[in-house]
Amino acid sequence: MRALIAWSFMLAFVLMVVPMSFQWRWCRPEFVVLLVIYWSLFSPQYFGLSMAWCVGLFQDLLESTLLGFNALGILLIAYICHLVSQRMRHYVLWHQALWIFILVGVFQLFSNWLTGFMGPMLNSPAFLLPALISSFLWPLLVVVMRYLQLKFRLHQ
Repeated sequence: MRALIAWSFMLAFVLMVVPMSFQWRWCRPEFVVLLVIYWSLFSPQYFGLSMAWCVGLFQDLLESTLLGFNALGILLIAYICHLVSQRMRHYVLWHQALWIFILVGVFQLFSNWLTGFMGPMLNSPAFLLPALISSFLWPLLVVVMRYLQLKFRLHQ
């Protein structure tokens, strides 16, 4: 199980640093946050808050942001997911996708708020576009990850 977690995050980190044009940068989904939410919900015994903190620090290193910038936001999202994991696992996928929009939106809002301390903040609601795209990708992510867990006979 831990190998699947590591490989999934390596793929997410690669997808986060793939170059995109300036016009399309607001359309990139939050792959790392989506995986943090997935592993926090469906395998909390393997993915805890300390792992979320380490994933966030590694994302800070990859994106060359202030150390702890993404780590704090990812830790907040992982904590919320651990609180509601028992309830959220039993929702249907479209209801989970609504929750994903809220959780990724909270991450985006938190990141935009921290960016405001260091410089100009984005004043338009365009910073929520990755949350919307991430919520549309959530059902696909859940289906693919459950398929991989069944194929490799990994238990939750």
